[in-house]
Amino acid sequence: MKAHLTELLTQAAKAVAPEQADLAIVLERPKSAEHGDFATNLAMMLARPLKQNPRAIAESLINALPASHYVAKTEIAGAGFINFFLSPAAKHAVVRDILSKGNDFGRHSHGQKRKVQVEFVSANPTGPLHVGHGRGAAVGDCLCRLLDATGWDVTREFYYNDAGAQIDNLTLSVQCRCKGLTPDDPAWPEDGYRGDYIVDVANAYMAKEKIDAEDKHVIGAGDPDNTAAIREFAVAYLRREQDLDLRAFDVHFDVYSLESALYTEGKVEKTVQQLIASGHTYEQDDALWLRTTKFGDDKDRVMRKREGGYTYFVPDVAYHVDKWQRGFTRVINEQGADHHSTITRVRAGLQALDIGIPQAWPDYVLHQMVTVMRGGEEVKLSKRAGSYVTLRDLIDEVGRDATRYFLAARRADSQLIFDIDLARAHTNDNPVYYIQYAHARICSVLEQWGGDTSILPDTALAPLTTTHELALLQRLAEYPKTVETAAQELAPHIIAYYLKDLAGDLHSYYNAQQFLVEDEAVKHARLALVFATRFVLQSGLQLLGVNAPEKM
Repeated sequence: MKAHLTELLTQAAKAVAPEQADLAIVLERPKSAEHGDFATNLAMMLARPLKQNPRAIAESLINALPASHYVAKTEIAGAGFINFFLSPAAKHAVVRDILSKGNDFGRHSHGQKRKVQVEFVSANPTGPLHVGHGRGAAVGDCLCRLLDATGWDVTREFYYNDAGAQIDNLTLSVQCRCKGLTPDDPAWPEDGYRGDYIVDVANAYMAKEKIDAEDKHVIGAGDPDNTAAIREFAVAYLRREQDLDLRAFDVHFDVYSLESALYTEGKVEKTVQQLIASGHTYEQDDALWLRTTKFGDDKDRVMRKREGGYTYFVPDVAYHVDKWQRGFTRVINEQGADHHSTITRVRAGLQALDIGIPQAWPDYVLHQMVTVMRGGEEVKLSKRAGSYVTLRDLIDEVGRDATRYFLAARRADSQLIFDIDLARAHTNDNPVYYIQYAHARICSVLEQWGGDTSILPDTALAPLTTTHELALLQRLAEYPKTVETAAQELAPHIIAYYLKDLAGDLHSYYNAQQFLVEDEAVKHARLALVFATRFVLQSGLQLLGVNAPEKM
């Protein structure tokens, strides 16, 4: 409908101001229904070039509008806004559109099958996934679903940071457990990991358990003095555990990458040599530096330390060079807020290479911390992890659907309070329950009816005239634009907000009207409307990775 009105205004603009025919036309939903269904400021935009009063221009535009049976009336408001009031036929059209497209309603082709990679979770394989990783998993997975729904060719990647001091600490911790030491022992490493899961890793290693990781098979050597074998086994064991956590969360990946592979495959060294050849590096204080300030960073960055090891941002640059060379139009990194300083330095490193990478490439979505509450108090510790609440703890407490919804339903850059009591509640205060219950209510109505839903797409919709019906129709019509906006802004929470509003409209309608009435025409029209609503609820919940139950 928005496209239809835009075309009408384009034709009117050509008649009133042909020299301004290429002017962008903006249509918005008024905040109040009294101001119509759509409004445009086109007359005010034309006022300066035409040197006329905008209200007079608005009147000329209305007179020049082609006839349309979708427009009931127009009116001029304020300084020169044109308000459009749609006909019942226009409002009813969304039901036919939904019932003809089914689950494809709301999907777009804007991505044009261009390649996009979303890299998310990216935890060090040093322990169970905590709720922060869970938020990254929920947001990242929803981003992938949104991009797929808007026509992108999506690749999901989990990048394991399997190199560095944290892996050394993991290895020492497992080795101590293999030798019977505990965290209370004076010989325990200062930065060692203390959770019970370290005992599980050590026991499995000593029992020579076989670990089936994504890309290899590792068997415990059973030798507590073989540090290299312990390292390999511990990383494989925890990679498997993290993958099981994510599968329980209904998150899957197309690609698993290891930071260590960037070194073994020579990609880090090749990138370093390219940066040196670019002329943007220098030696100072026995270290190799990159002039990242030349590309917008607040200070230059060390690439290689005095001891000879590369700093962590160097493999990050090499990683993204590899993605660019593989033909990804977009790369989106979903990470914790502690990666904020990474953005500028990685982009600076890529610009220093001068290989055609756009300045704002790659994209980043950073999520803030999660605080878990129960009974009004913060939940801090997990026996298994030793120092934090794990994703598995949360799923066990409230279920997968509530966990996914709550972790994705707020802006990623806002701090999140995860209220376990609310997430478990079977009340309308729990948004995921509220939305799922709306879907189940519709299923119940259709089951009570017991009719053939295949007749509903051809049902006459003229009886849909009540306030609740018109509100629901308008909400349904907003869904395609909502999906488009959520994908463009990389903001899955927009879908969560929309679903809550849609559920509210459905519940209000359900409480105000009878659906299975004696009048067949009214009954079938109302059933067609709620049947269409069911499709949109299913579609939106699918974008969030949440089930749409038929019974509750």
